[in-house]
Amino acid sequence: MKRVAKPEGAYNIVVEDVNLPQISPTQVLIRAERSLISRGSEIWRRYIRPEAIDHQMMGYSLTGTIAEVGSRVEEFSLGDRVAALAPHAQYVAVEVINSPHESPVVILPDTVSPEAGTFWPLGTSSVLWMWDTGANEGDTLVILGQGLVGSGCMQAARANSDARIVAVDALPLRCELATRLGAHHVVDASKEDPVAAVKNLTEKEGADIVVYAVGGRAGAKAFEQAQDMTKRGALIQVIGLYEDEPLPLWSNKIQGRRLQGGYLDGSLRTKGSDKALELLGNGEMRAEDMITHRFHFEDAPEAFDLLYNNLGETMGVLLVWQD
Repeated sequence: MKRVAKPEGAYNIVVEDVNLPQISPTQVLIRAERSLISRGSEIWRRYIRPEAIDHQMMGYSLTGTIAEVGSRVEEFSLGDRVAALAPHAQYVAVEVINSPHESPVVILPDTVSPEAGTFWPLGTSSVLWMWDTGANEGDTLVILGQGLVGSGCMQAARANSDARIVAVDALPLRCELATRLGAHHVVDASKEDPVAAVKNLTEKEGADIVVYAVGGRAGAKAFEQAQDMTKRGALIQVIGLYEDEPLPLWSNKIQGRRLQGGYLDGSLRTKGSDKALELLGNGEMRAEDMITHRFHFEDAPEAFDLLYNNLGETMGVLLVWQD
């Protein structure tokens, strides 16, 4: 069987031959259909690094069918359509009884396609993050960054609250998508100052909640803007994976504001997972609209290269393991 690996050397992605995994009594074997590449964790935390990366760290969002069931596993059967927290590979063995993760494998409803199912982990996190903001009717909720994380959060917030949602990005593709997916206001940061735009929308008061979902090189500037566009008593929630650069935290700006890392309450994970599958199934989270490219798994090196070098052209990039 084949799997994606990252040997020693920056930008070094290979597709290697390995033996089929042998499962334990507490595991299931999944035959992959699709897997989603994460631009945040896999590009910035894996692809660009000079060291070799454990293959289990290469990917975390895969869909497929159950090919074998461990003797102690009762909740899955042969042929079940599932989504899993699993790396990019033709076959993956996933621990389901003694897993450190709550619900590492879920059965996909008939309403969720294999491609949409690859957004289940992101969708679950997006739901939990947005629940944690406590956004209410009358609040202005700004989401800085409309990559996959920011777009997922925007759609989860749109579905689960009556807050006014403002999406901010500097790339035309993402701004257009945010408009199409239901943001109440979209600010193109390449054409206007996002701080001034948010102040104008809030009668100079500033936002009630700002979700920082910016990754890569734009992170530091965007975080400073987050501090400038919030009103006193507002929440800044930090989710984005920035590129190894300290974020500027100005004492004269953060005073009177609340700063929170992207906290995920594990006790709510199952509830959040169920909600994410509901949103993916009923179209309130439109995963197919977030997919821009599909690559045969043998072309994984080209897929990673595209994600790294063509930010303005890409959103969701899938590896296709079987038609």
